[in-house]
Amino acid sequence: MQDLSLLQSFELSEILSEEPDRCRLTLLGTLPSSGNTSTGEGHRLRAIIRIEKNAFASEHAASLFKDLIHKAKVMESTDIYTWLSGWTSSQASELKQPHGDVKINVICPATDVHVRKYTKQETILVQETPELYRRIVEPYIASFPPERTRWVTEILAGRAEQGKVLYSSSAYIILPDMKWDLHTTSSLYLVAIARDHTLRSLRDLRGDEHLDLLKSIRQEAYRIVGDKWGIGRGGLRMWIHYQPSYYHFHVHIVNVNYELPGMGMAVGQAHLLEDVIALLAFNSNVYEVMTLTYGLGQQHGLYKPMKTVQGEIDEISPSQR
Repeated sequence: MQDLSLLQSFELSEILSEEPDRCRLTLLGTLPSSGNTSTGEGHRLRAIIRIEKNAFASEHAASLFKDLIHKAKVMESTDIYTWLSGWTSSQASELKQPHGDVKINVICPATDVHVRKYTKQETILVQETPELYRRIVEPYIASFPPERTRWVTEILAGRAEQGKVLYSSSAYIILPDMKWDLHTTSSLYLVAIARDHTLRSLRDLRGDEHLDLLKSIRQEAYRIVGDKWGIGRGGLRMWIHYQPSYYHFHVHIVNVNYELPGMGMAVGQAHLLEDVIALLAFNSNVYEVMTLTYGLGQQHGLYKPMKTVQGEIDEISPSQR
């Protein structure tokens, strides 16, 4: 991808969501596949572009009032995702703001799953009993092709993003999440990814098998952020999403003062690592037998089937939930 010329060849189809309070737009459109970004001719691929403001450099506040991106620089790129730093003013040079003043994420080619994920939508709360998990959710997870998490496989195999890896062991790795700009400590965002591909979500955790893994992730996360960024005990919020955005087990590691937009930190969606460890220590099979309550957006693949069966919950005795 060719930095600014890539963005200039984008043709807008739809605004998926606007978040003016967070200075963020999510756009749906197309990009040329031929590499001829100057004319935009040839076959075009569907693409999602998210553009948002980075944390402002207060010492350059006087130069922040020009809003046109005049330069962009690719920071990372995989087979689907590309991350760019952008500059919104000719005055905001790389010397003054070497990391850019906007962060741009490009997803191309964008699948229907990507489009649904980033489209603004209404949310409902659903209850998932162990039986509903086995009947509806587990087949849904199994339906995803391996290509859906190929980017994870590439990282774990050492073929992608190795320069960003902060910790690696036989059980998991820790590296910056794509949502972090890599330099603003107040919005620090890391992710720990398990190497075991059979460990897909919260439902697969067992105390007798995975407590050591979870405790090690907690320990190494604090060691890393303490050594590199001076963040002490209690300075991190670590959680596991259910439902997750991809079904390869991972733990989110974020500066405790950073407020993640959307559903990312919502009750039910985000399960604190500390609580997960405590529950598994109390009952090794707790996530196999308990009913989980969480939010689902209208565009989620589980929305319709899970909404349809919610009436069954009232017919189940409390001891079976």
